[in-house]
Amino acid sequence: MRGKNYRLALFAVLAGAACGPSDRKMVLPADAPPPDRHDDPPVAINAETPVEYPPALFDQGIEGNVVLRLHTDEEGRVVPESTKVAESSGYPALDSAALVAAPQLKFAPAQHNGAPVAATFLQPVHFRHPPRAGTTP
Repeated sequence: MRGKNYRLALFAVLAGAACGPSDRKMVLPADAPPPDRHDDPPVAINAETPVEYPPALFDQGIEGNVVLRLHTDEEGRVVPESTKVAESSGYPALDSAALVAAPQLKFAPAQHNGAPVAATFLQPVHFRHPPRAGTTP
């Protein structure tokens, strides 16, 4: 597989930035004011991942996880100079591929009390091979 197939084969999970609603509810005393703080992390909005699987590692079947520390401005743009590897995959080529793609990641901005704010957060990137035809996961 070459070119665009690497990108399609890459299952880069941009999860962890968005948190779903909780089923747990906190009960407040009737006369207590509601909490006034409400924070939402940045949410990934790329339609297609910009992360490219390094061809040599893909061909060898090497998989791994990289965790990036990203900083977005109040418009959700990644500040490239602030991007760091927080947890290495153990493969420099995977770490590098995640770092190179970071500036192309797009996010809805973090929110504080309904207003967009800059935020620093951890973003996992998973490098996975697609299941082979005729096999089951």
